[in-house]
Amino acid sequence: MDTNGKMIREANNVMGAPLQSCCTDPLTGFYRDGYCNTGRTDYGTHIVCAYMTDEFLQYSKSRGNDLITPNPDYRFPGLKAGDCWCLCISRWLEAYHADVAPLVNLAATHEKALDYVSLEILKEYDVNTQK
Repeated sequence: MDTNGKMIREANNVMGAPLQSCCTDPLTGFYRDGYCNTGRTDYGTHIVCAYMTDEFLQYSKSRGNDLITPNPDYRFPGLKAGDCWCLCISRWLEAYHADVAPLVNLAATHEKALDYVSLEILKEYDVNTQK
């Protein structure tokens, strides 16, 4: 259910399989349920399960989105390199164009990401194929 009590349909990932959990420590997702699910009230479209790097976190902060500093009002713990987090697709794409995009977990990235970026590009950043 979403925060308004509406049922969220079972979502798929970018590979067409059921969406997997991104992370529960820290607890991520627009709905803070560990999944990169989205709905009508998710204006940021938090659908990319990404692995934080210092480079990306500093880039995001320089662009006005401080993901490092905790914000308890939004149940946001603050992130560090190595943490997984459901990123807004627009921020991930911005970082991609700036050559600082973090790796992604395709199994936990919502299929809606394909409305914004090709699967081929996402596969280039697949954490499971990187060494």
